[in-house]
Amino acid sequence: MNKAISRLTAISVIIIVILAIIAAYFAFYGGAPTTTTVTTLTTTSAVPTTTTVTTLTTTSIVYAGTIKVGFTTSVTGSLSVEGTRQLHGIQLWQEWVNTHGGIKIGNKIYNVSLVYYDDQSSKDNVVAFYERLITTDKVDFLISPYSSGLAFTAAAVAEKYHKVMVATGAASDSIFQQGYKYTVQLYTPGSLYLKSTIDLLLTKDPNAKNIAIIYENEIFAASVADGAKKYAESKGLNVVYYDKYPSNPTDLSSLLTVIKSKNPDAIIGGGHFADGVLLIKQAKQLNVNAKLFSIVVAAPEDKFRDALGADANYIMGPSQWEPDVKYTVNYGPSVSEFINMYVKRFNETPTYHSAGGFAAALVLQAAIEKAQSLDSDKVREAFNSLDLKTFFGAFKIDPTTGLQIAHQMILIQWQDGKKYTVWPPEAASREPIYPKPSW
Repeated sequence: MNKAISRLTAISVIIIVILAIIAAYFAFYGGAPTTTTVTTLTTTSAVPTTTTVTTLTTTSIVYAGTIKVGFTTSVTGSLSVEGTRQLHGIQLWQEWVNTHGGIKIGNKIYNVSLVYYDDQSSKDNVVAFYERLITTDKVDFLISPYSSGLAFTAAAVAEKYHKVMVATGAASDSIFQQGYKYTVQLYTPGSLYLKSTIDLLLTKDPNAKNIAIIYENEIFAASVADGAKKYAESKGLNVVYYDKYPSNPTDLSSLLTVIKSKNPDAIIGGGHFADGVLLIKQAKQLNVNAKLFSIVVAAPEDKFRDALGADANYIMGPSQWEPDVKYTVNYGPSVSEFINMYVKRFNETPTYHSAGGFAAALVLQAAIEKAQSLDSDKVREAFNSLDLKTFFGAFKIDPTTGLQIAHQMILIQWQDGKKYTVWPPEAASREPIYPKPSW
């Protein structure tokens, strides 16, 4: 009898201890556990729909809450190619962070959800949707839409509501010349986009004299062209042609005919994907030759080769990132880890637009963790002291303006139907082919 009582007493003590441990666990993590379901808010209309994906893990994570990250992206419209790539990168980051323990702030762990809208490549939609993201959807942080023009529009809304926004797919310097406090830049600034092209030209051909710059009449392309012109002239090159064309052009023949008459050593510029493809197609049709063509945005895309076939060969283009880069990482996944995840998830090789989407969210995560807060001002302050080496390259901003000051461009060239990094020499996987053969 006494033994039975002793056994019952021991069991009761064990139960009490277990209950005490459970109560302390809940108190330690800030309350009762939330579901381990990963929630992704997605939409291509004005009303978000919710897709719930249950993640099976060997250990249960008790989430104190959810961090909501909001943005628009160009699923449709003229920027849909680049916008969709950027979206894929952000989505992959969400899956990665939620399956790698979430974001820890103090003793609490948060998972991440995304709220986004299709802006249809329209500035008007960007204003309406970013207002909605902040006032109705109550997101905690923002990522910019793709393109400098749309990001410029979103930055004004972010500033109005004091919401931190990471600008990705947006390289224009002018965004960071408005005195805005809450927007920080991931990409190398547009003014430095074509610096590597000019450096390669003068290294391979010290006798090169004349250069033509043709660009889209859009905020990003204009900053690229202005920076290229200033740098080319500082290096002693003659800019024999400098002119813009309207967005979404259908015919560039008149401008290319003038360029042909100038007989430049190099033709550089562009704007976005569709006009970059058109520029090369019509250059061939008009037999406009130069020793070097370097086209921004379009040339690094695999679809550039798909659209042009063999005519893509020998064309160069500056890129923020390529899969063959060799970076030492001190935060986030390695280059190979990111590529493997992306290929498995989307069945295609990531472009720099894809990588930029993931990296923008990754540096936001780093700033939140450094701030140990979800307060916008504290997170923005944390950005000032971040000095990261991610799979995307270096990240560090000017504390006053938010302008990117550490990330460097690389230069790619299409050779035999494949894309290779050709500049700078220390990052190159192949030697550049220069001069370009005539059409």
